[in-house]
Amino acid sequence: MVIGLIIKSCRVAVAILTFLLACTSGSTEPDMIVNPDASKSDYTFLSLGDSYTIGERVSEADRWSVQLAGLLRQDNVDVGNPDIIARTGWTTAELQAAIKASGNQKTYNLVSLLIGVNNQYRGQSQDQYRTEFRELLQTATTFAGGKANRVFVLSIPDWGVSPFAGGGNKARVASEIDQFNAIAQEECQRAAIAYVDITPLSRSAAGDNSQFASDGLHYSGKQMKQWAEKALPVAKELLKK
Repeated sequence: MVIGLIIKSCRVAVAILTFLLACTSGSTEPDMIVNPDASKSDYTFLSLGDSYTIGERVSEADRWSVQLAGLLRQDNVDVGNPDIIARTGWTTAELQAAIKASGNQKTYNLVSLLIGVNNQYRGQSQDQYRTEFRELLQTATTFAGGKANRVFVLSIPDWGVSPFAGGGNKARVASEIDQFNAIAQEECQRAAIAYVDITPLSRSAAGDNSQFASDGLHYSGKQMKQWAEKALPVAKELLKK
């Protein structure tokens, strides 16, 4: 019994470290991933976020924004694979700092933002999230050449349904995720930025291990494909503007 508890505790500790590793270590992985062939496409794409955007524990091809670019091309919309500024563990403030540190001065035809799970996970205040999320919307709009109608936001997935969450307080996690998402949606409405609600899709993954990555915490390419499909009509419409 004691050994079992120790093993379980070790697994939890490893998962937590995976969640927050980028915030607590000097990783040498680049904060910005650049598509060197972007100029060959009619439209360019920048994806901003955290572990859900970088695709923790999944292949490059399984990242939701890469899948979205592929779906757009299938619909004869010539979008290159995205440049990505994202890392596991980032909060809104850390993403903003990384954007500034990247020195990226490019403008893009399409910009996505998915951020906030680590604000919730670390117990940061919702007021802080609102302020910093609003600033990130402004940053995203700048990357879109000042065009808010070329920016879209994905809601925060609910990690409380993951195998990692186990017997934790799933209702509390769900409630807090909903509160953070309500703030994001309000700020998007204020800024006239499109908002794509993928949280119900993430919750539908409960009990299906194939929709989670090997760490039992982050989502697999199978689940992220659903996010890309949900965002597809929105992205197509934005690119017409």
